[in-house]
Amino acid sequence: MHPTHPRARRRRKDLPAGRRTAAVLTAVLTAAASLALAAPAQADPRGNAPEHAHDRAGWPERHDRHHRSLPDRVTGRRIEGHMANLATIARYNGGNRASGTPGYDVAALYVENQLERAGYEPYRDTYEYTAWEELSDAVLSRSGSGPVDYEVGTDYISMAYSAAGDVTAPAVAVDADSGDSGCTSEDFAGFPEGAIAITVRGACPFALKTQNAADAGAAAVLVVNSADEVFSGTVSTPSEIPVLGVSGAAGAPLLAAGEGLELRVMVDSLTETRESFNVIAETEGGSGDNVVVAGGHLDSVEEGAGANDNGSGVAFLLESAIQLARQGEPNNKVRFAFWGTEESGLVGSTEYVEGLSAEQVDDIALYLNFDMIGSHNYARFVLDGGMELPGSGQAPSGSGAIAQVFAEYFEDRGQVSEPGVLSGRSDYAPFAQAGIPVGGLFSGADGVKTEEQAEWYGGVAGETFDPYYHTAEDTLANVNRDSLDELSDAGAHGIEFFAESTLPVNGVLRRAAGPEFARLGQEWLR
Repeated sequence: MHPTHPRARRRRKDLPAGRRTAAVLTAVLTAAASLALAAPAQADPRGNAPEHAHDRAGWPERHDRHHRSLPDRVTGRRIEGHMANLATIARYNGGNRASGTPGYDVAALYVENQLERAGYEPYRDTYEYTAWEELSDAVLSRSGSGPVDYEVGTDYISMAYSAAGDVTAPAVAVDADSGDSGCTSEDFAGFPEGAIAITVRGACPFALKTQNAADAGAAAVLVVNSADEVFSGTVSTPSEIPVLGVSGAAGAPLLAAGEGLELRVMVDSLTETRESFNVIAETEGGSGDNVVVAGGHLDSVEEGAGANDNGSGVAFLLESAIQLARQGEPNNKVRFAFWGTEESGLVGSTEYVEGLSAEQVDDIALYLNFDMIGSHNYARFVLDGGMELPGSGQAPSGSGAIAQVFAEYFEDRGQVSEPGVLSGRSDYAPFAQAGIPVGGLFSGADGVKTEEQAEWYGGVAGETFDPYYHTAEDTLANVNRDSLDELSDAGAHGIEFFAESTLPVNGVLRRAAGPEFARLGQEWLR
């Protein structure tokens, strides 16, 4: 995890559960004065407002902003059109959109072109990062009695940013019956120095498990999946010791082996400094000191085109930006961010946030994250603003209010939603660490659907939410259209809601409260 931003946020308070924020806010906004004409404009690479604004010929006035809401405008058909174009770009550029590849570069050009056509002036926020490359296949084998040579890609895979090394040593399971396996230094009490640590995937980042193991003297780390399949993961920054992700099927016997287990772990990798970029665009209109940031990562894994992860989030954000522009000027500036190098450890979003001044951080009212909204075996997860982030403490005040806005939207449509775990595995993490309220939507990845969830959403119990996660089969054909439609409607509602007011999140009201608001305020308190 990245360090907490040194400047604390201004005080915010979550609203008590059960208050109907959407209804009150709608009434307040209906009584507000009509809005002036505005258009998106160029900002500097760290989000400063331009020195002057200018109108654009042909920019549509916002006469119908309440007649057609953003969820009505951001349709599944239009989102799928962007997803199909991203798939075509990946197909003709090596099969993926991984950072540093032609696929990523052309996908960024597509996003920029679409934003420019809508009237925005997107810019590239460049950064340097430490790239990791695997030079040859990793090795995992079991020696001693009953030797086994495991199959790379099926039974195990190297974690991105794993250190290189070749280790043969006894292997010891660490708190194997807990979802917090390896998450604290206490888990490694009495760990034999030089042994290989076997941990279980669960409630904390892989980087934290790995660092705790290294601090305890482990020579290598295995992280066993909670599902039978193998998985692709990252330790975010170069580790001190080799790290492999292991399938649940191959890992279960290792966890149960007890004393006498000996393994060989080999990773052949290197790291080097490279350059990449995020694509950023924002509305010219709206308050520049109360900015709503909506983002998702543009890159895919190298294994495939990433239609769901995260073509779905990119397509949704892009269409939301296009349609928001047609509504005219929002009360609060909305900044759309398409992050680079997320799959290598949230690099683009982290570099962006850490590059902001304290004043620029304070100008951001909240961050909304959209990473995978079309999972094949989906659920409706609302990022849980009331929980702690691993290694970061409680989510910033106001995060719970963001979650409530999304949850109420689903509830009003008779749709079940659930709190989604703030695992720290997506681009909301650096914003939360900087003290910015965070929220967003997620349709599920490698977690396993329960029987109850299958009743709520359909799909197959006992299977992962996205069986194609981080594989070459993450294609448009395997995206769930119901998931895409339902989560994009809710996502568009959230963007529109907070573009109008962030009052429930940070107490900021863009207009003075008159008699009508005072009356509504009394109703609010009942």
